[in-house]
Amino acid sequence: MSARSTRNIRSDARDNRERLARVARETFAAKGLEVAMREIARRAGLGIATVYRHYPTREDLIAAAFTEQVTACSAAMAAAVEDPDPWRGLTTVVHEICGRQALDRGFNATLLGSESTRTLFAAERAANARSLELLVARARQAKVVRADLTVGDVGIVLRAASAVSASSRDPLTDVRRLAALLLRGIRAEPAEPLRE
Repeated sequence: MSARSTRNIRSDARDNRERLARVARETFAAKGLEVAMREIARRAGLGIATVYRHYPTREDLIAAAFTEQVTACSAAMAAAVEDPDPWRGLTTVVHEICGRQALDRGFNATLLGSESTRTLFAAERAANARSLELLVARARQAKVVRADLTVGDVGIVLRAASAVSASSRDPLTDVRRLAALLLRGIRAEPAEPLRE
């Protein structure tokens, strides 16, 4: 086999790998992470053997599909922590995550650590959780959020956005509205204690 034909095979293999990751990302975004590998192969116009040659497990394919988004989310969290305005930092993170959840069902499951992604991106989820704790602590210290606000409360906001995006006909609009309402509820002005 000539060097030129070897390069073409490598180029084809690289193109197939990239196509599979792109198609998986689009399919997972629209349908969630439970889509069959065979369906992704069909949408990519490739055989199932090609999928498994490049991505031996579903987790490998999910990792390839979402690495870029997880990295971007982590960068947004880090930037929010660095924001000198604690309220802006916290609200930016809530809007960023809620917006991503509305547009991408697969990212939503990846972000929240669904059953199929429990071990994937665990380090990034842990780092994001620490960043969120810091954001909430800074906001409480600056007295821009309710004194009784916890990280768990912010988690409820994010899970609520996830539920709305899964059942809405216009998920981005509905999730933005929900985020705005919930953020207003955690702002420092309301003095009434939260009901259990």
